Amino acid sequence: MHDRHPRPTARRVDTGLDRLVADDFALLAGRKVGVVSNPTGVDAQYRHLVDLMHASGKVNVVAVFGAEHGFRGSAQDGGSEGTSVDRRTGITVYDAYEASGARWEQLLAAAGADTVVFDIQDVGVRFYTYIWTMYVSMVAAARLGLRYVVLDRPNPIGGTAYGPMLTAPYASAVGLKAIVQQHGMTVGELARYFNAEFLPAEAGRPVELEVVTVRGWERTMFAADIDLPWVMPSPNMPTPDTALVYPGTGLFEGVASITDGRGTTRPFELIGGLATDFDHRWCDRLNDRDLPGVRFREAYFVPAVAGQHPPMLNRLCAGVEIKVVDRAAYDPIRTAVAMLVEARRYPAFAWRADSYDPVRPYWVDKLTGSDRLRTMIDAGAEVDEVVGAWAGELAAFELRRRPYLLY
Repeated sequence: MHDRHPRPTARRVDTGLDRLVADDFALLAGRKVGVVSNPTGVDAQYRHLVDLMHASGKVNVVAVFGAEHGFRGSAQDGGSEGTSVDRRTGITVYDAYEASGARWEQLLAAAGADTVVFDIQDVGVRFYTYIWTMYVSMVAAARLGLRYVVLDRPNPIGGTAYGPMLTAPYASAVGLKAIVQQHGMTVGELARYFNAEFLPAEAGRPVELEVVTVRGWERTMFAADIDLPWVMPSPNMPTPDTALVYPGTGLFEGVASITDGRGTTRPFELIGGLATDFDHRWCDRLNDRDLPGVRFREAYFVPAVAGQHPPMLNRLCAGVEIKVVDRAAYDPIRTAVAMLVEARRYPAFAWRADSYDPVRPYWVDKLTGSDRLRTMIDAGAEVDEVVGAWAGELAAFELRRRPYLLY
């Protein structure tokens, strides 16, 4: 293994990639490998999976596939980098963002792959799209009779599940199948879940799946508790602190009048609307609620990126900065519901509606998996009522996922 310089109190953790390298890539010997990865697919010395495989001379990497944001991670949300040739290795990098199952089959067949390797750091949220890239590529691999290998990584926000279940009418690119909003699983565990629960119906059979497990991680651990390097999984996920709040504040993508903080140094931690419309009372009311594990700082900021909220670009916004003071007690989705309930008091509050989908125009419905949260908040429901509405489906998911957990 590689030398490290961990924080004194951090737990030593080896990822699936670390274990694959330690085993001299024996698992992939003699295989034609297609790699699904992005900048997060690195070892403890920040060396990338594709570079390590190529340099070893022991793995035949026939193609690389980029998800949302691209293989190099340069594209913003909803974007990709196109197809190109990697300068370091000469390997073709295919743009696979939002590729259908049929397109994945074409790409894998054209590359001549007999094995797909997935190594991307997820952040544990249903609407973070890398897990759906994994799912669709698993379906394609199953249909083609290919082998699928997941190099597992810890869930940076722990192993607890929270939030509502996706319902079939609201399936989209930010949620293809029925899992809860904060799933509390690693990508390896999710792959096992997908393979047993969904692939037999969609692909006609499970894929030949192997998960190279993490060593040293436990479900109660967060990114701050372990010694793994943090590489931004996407341009607006700069730190583990961002990942911690994202399961909840990601919902503000679905509010037209409030920015999620893109274009600041604290995306998803700074939340606010135009200072002409919102004020200090939002922060005061939230702190008066004494929500577990979190405090709010009155904040003013000027977003430098339009993101989903063009009216806020380069304009003064007023709102809050979320400060998590107890990770174990903090429920990011319940916290976000409280933020939405209080924000709804302002006359300027408006949900984002997209004209391209007249049947399901509200983006927050796709993010939460149904129209329930939006309609309940509009009707004046309080936080406990909104959160209580999904208690049964969350408990059922926790039972259903249990056989697939690895840690």
